[in-house]
This record gives sequence, structure tokens and C-alpha cells, in this order.
Amino acid sequence: MAVDELLDEHEQGERVRQWVRENALGVFAGIAVALGLVWGFQQWQAHQLEQRMAQGDAYAAVNASIAAGDLDKARDLAAAAELNDGAFAALLALDLAKAQVDAGDTDAAIATLAALTDPGPALEPVVARRLASLHVAAGKADEALAVLGDAADAGSLETRGDALVVAGRTDDARAAYTAALAALDVAAVPQRRILEIKLIDAGGVPAHTEGNAR
Repeated sequence: MAVDELLDEHEQGERVRQWVRENALGVFAGIAVALGLVWGFQQWQAHQLEQRMAQGDAYAAVNASIAAGDLDKARDLAAAAELNDGAFAALLALDLAKAQVDAGDTDAAIATLAALTDPGPALEPVVARRLASLHVAAGKADEALAVLGDAADAGSLETRGDALVVAGRTDDARAAYTAALAALDVAAVPQRRILEIKLIDAGGVPAHTEGNAR
């Protein structure tokens, strides 16, 4: 091996050692950060699992109280668990609200559903329709319409029609029921019949009946 090659290798080695000395802190810091991120992610996963298990336990406890007819205890357990958002909270609130309605306490059922802050995208329309229906049953048409917003599914349109009937706006109610029939799944025969009856009661004529009349 030539002398100049040895010098080149020595020089390269010195450069590497110099780079390590200058950058060691950054390298070790990067490794520490990476390890910290891994540990943090594992801790987050463990926390999420623990939280879901706690929510599941709370859901079971509340439902046990509902089944036993102790709605006050069910409400207290739900409040203690601080279940105000997510699927568990929505399912729990729907179950509790149904039991409260069955017990004749519509106001309590309204309060239960209204307390939900974020039911999640899958259950939010269900909660909104149920809450709006309770407002309609309580004669609170404006509150029902506010809850429904611009929802355009068949169930929401039907509930909007119900609220408009309560508000004395029969023309708008007919339009809502007609839109609900148009949006309804063709296989939903029982619901279609109910909607047609509501439309007739509001002074409207179902499309197929109108066609037969011609």
C-alpha cells in the first residue's frame, strides 16, 4: 500500500472521529428522542386500552341499574364516569333516555341526550333524531328543528315534519313528509305507511295515490 494511501486513510479516520466528537450529542439526543417516542406511544396505547375498559365497565354498571329500574343510580353512575362523548357515552345515554321516557320523565330524557358533547359520527344522527323526537313530544317544536339542523335523511325529515305540525306549519310539514318518502328506502314498507298516513293527516297526497287518482 502506498504512503499517500495510508495518509488518506488516516486523514479519513481523523475526519470521522472529528465528526463523531462534534455530533455525538446530537446523535445521542436523536436516539433518546426516538426511544422516548416509542415509549410514549406504548404508554398512550396502554392509556387508551385502560380508558376503554373503564368505559365498558361504566356502561355495564349503568345498564345494570337501568335493568333494575334504579334510574337515579344509573344517572349518577353515568355522571361519575364522565361519559360525555364517544360511542359508549352515546349508547349509554340512548339506553338511559329510553328508560326515562318509559318511566314518564321526558324532561330527564331530554337532559340526558342534550348532555352529550360528541356522540361520534356514527351515532350523532341517531342521537339528534331521538332528541328532536323528545322535544316534539314535549311540544317544543323550535328546539326540535334546531337539533335537526339541515339533516336530510328520511328519519330526520320525518321528525322535522312532526315538529312543523306541532308548530302549526302544515304546508312545510307536507313538504318535509314528501321529502322523507322520497328519501326512504323502498324496502322500509312499515315506515313508508306511517309516513303516508302523516302526509295525509297534514293534507297531502302520497305520490302513488295521486297517480291512481289520475
